[in-house]
Amino acid sequence: MSFGRWLGLIALVAALVLLWSLREAMLLIFAAVVVATALCTIVGAIRAVLRCRRILALALTLLAIVLLVGVGAAVIIPPFSSQFSQLIGKLPQAAHALMELLQGGLQGASRMLYGSDDTALTSLWESLGHPTEGRNALSTGLGGALRLVNFAGNVGGVLVKILFVMAAALMIAAQPRAYQEAALLLCPSFYRRRFRQVIVRCGEALSGWMVGVLISSVCVGAMAAIGLTLLGVKLVAANAVLAGLLNIIPNVGPTLSTLFPMSVALLESPWQALAVLGLYVLIQNLESYVITPSVMHHQLKLLPGLTLSAQLLFTVVFGPLGLLLALPMAVCLQVLLRDVLIHDILDSWKPRRLLR
Repeated sequence: MSFGRWLGLIALVAALVLLWSLREAMLLIFAAVVVATALCTIVGAIRAVLRCRRILALALTLLAIVLLVGVGAAVIIPPFSSQFSQLIGKLPQAAHALMELLQGGLQGASRMLYGSDDTALTSLWESLGHPTEGRNALSTGLGGALRLVNFAGNVGGVLVKILFVMAAALMIAAQPRAYQEAALLLCPSFYRRRFRQVIVRCGEALSGWMVGVLISSVCVGAMAAIGLTLLGVKLVAANAVLAGLLNIIPNVGPTLSTLFPMSVALLESPWQALAVLGLYVLIQNLESYVITPSVMHHQLKLLPGLTLSAQLLFTVVFGPLGLLLALPMAVCLQVLLRDVLIHDILDSWKPRRLLR
């Protein structure tokens, strides 16, 4: 291998190592692109109706978002915050009730099989229900102070990342074509016209996905509120909002949203908890097979297995933020694989003739 090729290989490896070290920053930039795509979708709809300049449409979009968030915060946040605090307070009671229910079931099974209670099971449940006490008060206080400092540092880091994403999204939404042309400079000149079409398709796929997820989440939250009200479960507002918000995260989010209302219902009756489980299973089936296909009929079809694999892969590589952005990344990756790898490379591959 010549010196030039060795130098190119070393440069490629160095670039890959640099990208790996900057993977969190790259993920934040992608999050800004997702938010900017949402803003551009709204701006495009406003411009189509009012026939106004882009900067005016963007200002109207931001004003509408601020008003909507303000009204929503004034109407939803006070009851949600009070009910959510009650919900968090009821979780230990629900866990204790579940432990007692499981203990009773295991002891009943032991009496049926062996004719007496299992003392090993009894000692195990007592050890779980009554942890070791008598810790040093000074060490406990220092540990609590350290945890408070770490929590404050984590909150500050999250706020800085959110501000960066919002600022970058506004800059991209103000001049999307300029940033698009800057991104096109990263690919070879002969492929820039084609890659411009690929970028447009990625934007259309992201826009369709976000509109579909918004409609789906609103429907899931409304169905959860109606169903929990009919079942007589307490803290309906908090559970309905959580169901709508967690619906954004496929597979994992609906499972987490089921735990909270089941915990509240378990304090009333085990049968009510089973009814809540059946309600959420029905809601998720309606969302998966009726609502999502109806609102995303122009959207890319992602197989559930591929979605779950993307969630696992992006969570391992990028952490919790990767889990949140796994589906939009999978949508863009599917467009890139279909248009670039399959259509432009594999479909046009001409194999050499076999030598006889």
